[in-house]
Amino acid sequence: MPGGLLIERFSRSPGPGGQSVNTTDSRVEVELPLVALDTLLTAAQRQRLRRAYPGDDQRLVVAAREHRSQHRNRVAARERLADQIRAALAPPPPSRRATKPTKGSTERRLQSKRERSQTKAARTRPPLDS
Repeated sequence: MPGGLLIERFSRSPGPGGQSVNTTDSRVEVELPLVALDTLLTAAQRQRLRRAYPGDDQRLVVAAREHRSQHRNRVAARERLADQIRAALAPPPPSRRATKPTKGSTERRLQSKRERSQTKAARTRPPLDS
């Protein structure tokens, strides 16, 4: 993905940072307008991306603030953005084929039901002999 499509914003990050915590803009927010990708994607990929990120604004925003340096946060935000796009563009998994239970598993299930029924029947009070 060309870096010129990205919009980056920087701000102060909360948390530890030493002497420069109040002066360094280390938090990075990366924004990607999805319309910028239209020329790079196929029709099916565009449809998957629109389905993954519905809405009117059609932009993807990722923020990173876990590192103390701005450079490492920029790299982390770009990687996170790329991972999200990769996940959205991945084709859906094949649908599950329905199968019948095997004869053995059906027989084992019925046998355990019979055993459980006998166990519960044995708990009843014996009939009174009159």
